[in-house]
Amino acid sequence: WHRRERDFINKHPVLEKFKAPDFLQLVTLIATYKKRSNSQGSQPPPVSCKRRDILSLKKDEYQNWAEMASEGLYKAVQFLHGEYIFTARDVPYNTQLVPLGAIFSILGKAVINQAARDKLRQWYWCGVLGEMYGWSTETRFAIDLPECVDWINNEGDIPKTVNDAQFHEERLLTLRTRNSAAYKGIYALQMKNGARDFRTGEKIEVHAYFDNSIDIHHIFPKKWCDENNIPLGKVNSVVNKTPISSHTNRIIGGAAPSDYLDRLDNEYTNDNAKLNDILCSHDIIPLTLRQNDFDAFFEQRLKRMALNVEKAMGKPANRET
Repeated sequence: WHRRERDFINKHPVLEKFKAPDFLQLVTLIATYKKRSNSQGSQPPPVSCKRRDILSLKKDEYQNWAEMASEGLYKAVQFLHGEYIFTARDVPYNTQLVPLGAIFSILGKAVINQAARDKLRQWYWCGVLGEMYGWSTETRFAIDLPECVDWINNEGDIPKTVNDAQFHEERLLTLRTRNSAAYKGIYALQMKNGARDFRTGEKIEVHAYFDNSIDIHHIFPKKWCDENNIPLGKVNSVVNKTPISSHTNRIIGGAAPSDYLDRLDNEYTNDNAKLNDILCSHDIIPLTLRQNDFDAFFEQRLKRMALNVEKAMGKPANRET
């Protein structure tokens, strides 16, 4: 395990919080799935990875499936990078790595197919944005693995996680910190959808993410919002935040958007239209920032972010009528 752990963490920062109990869960999930698949009886054993199942894992079973579990986990890392999740602190649910790694392990090369990847993405984002992995995780693992494998192989119905996941548009108002999986997920989707740094115009790919210290920051600065009596809930909502570099955030400071946009125009882009295009890549209507119109900005961006959620989940968000 220590060798595997060093390999996981040294090569893949996204696995920094993936520990020995998680790996044992992953191996057990694969082992019980294989045992069920190979069973000839009328009542095949269940797929499971609860504590009693881990404690019942045989040494030869571990040896049979540990390498397969590692390979599945490496494929899960590549998948997460494709979804613009690059570090452990950005992983919405560390627990979801267990079924994700198991699905890749069981499917092998089959998941390379584009249609299969689209299904896997939908399952993943329904789990994240529907906030499905915050409780009863072992039970969900055992359901998701066989259901997702069958669905991806066109041998089963839509998984329960995809069917049950719901997102309420007003949830965007209460997503304010990294403590929420959906908050992290929306942040990743913003980068995946082509968000570019305000100052450089560079799209936030993996190298830019690390080289430029990309993080999520306020669009209307908190200082300006305090001075203009904007409700604190809206100020700190994910709707008023976006991924930008630490350098750009220092330029923004506590200034009014119209002021910091003028500075960016004059010192960096030299082109209002170019900066407007960059703002649009963050689902921001440029005029609302240039006029310091927080209410119009917030309403329009909330709607656009809800559409991003719908696209990722493959189903409509719930809205107040």
